[in-house]
Amino acid sequence: MFETFIEAIHQAIILIWKGDPEVFSIAIRSLSVSGLATLLSCLWGLPIALGLALSSFRGKKLIRGFFNAMLGVPTVALGLILYLLLSKSGPLGIFQLLYTPLGISIGQSLLITPIVVSFAASAIESTDIGVKDLARTLGASRFQTDLAVMHESTWGIILAIVASFSRAFAELGVAIMIGGNIRYVTRVLTTSIALETARGEIAFSIALTIILMIIVFSLTFIINFLRRT
Repeated sequence: MFETFIEAIHQAIILIWKGDPEVFSIAIRSLSVSGLATLLSCLWGLPIALGLALSSFRGKKLIRGFFNAMLGVPTVALGLILYLLLSKSGPLGIFQLLYTPLGISIGQSLLITPIVVSFAASAIESTDIGVKDLARTLGASRFQTDLAVMHESTWGIILAIVASFSRAFAELGVAIMIGGNIRYVTRVLTTSIALETARGEIAFSIALTIILMIIVFSLTFIINFLRRT
């Protein structure tokens, strides 16, 4: 068993070293799909985080609690809900997003929005209150004050975005239920790993897994390195 495993790793390394076109097309598709999902989640997640962190209004705790609770939503459950909404008989079927890379990106963006909101809001709230008071003392407008606070929370917000990307990049439920794991169309790293393992193509699965881990760990290492320097 151990020798078989070693041989599978050896074959996986050969696939990566020789630049197997299918392996790298799957990796690139995963990066583009999850990258777009992260961008979309930031477009609406960061303004929500800023509002929750810097404003006081009725229902704020309820909204904050909702996003905190959604951090643990099962990806399969969300995938099923989105499948029913995006299917031809569903209310959003007219947009024809099911079994498309864009559909996966939208699904992943909804999955990781709670991470963006909760983590970014916590980072902004932890900013020294003196920054906000100083900006107002210098005559800054509300918008300028918010920008100053966000600037002081830059690294916390970046870490929230990185965590969101990593979650989207490594998730399986939404990708397989919305994308359908169609070869050359919606097949990404996680869905390919699950499929090839079930088919007994262990070497191919390991090659994809190695790429997945390299990308996730490299991104985390780069962010931590830049933060320290």
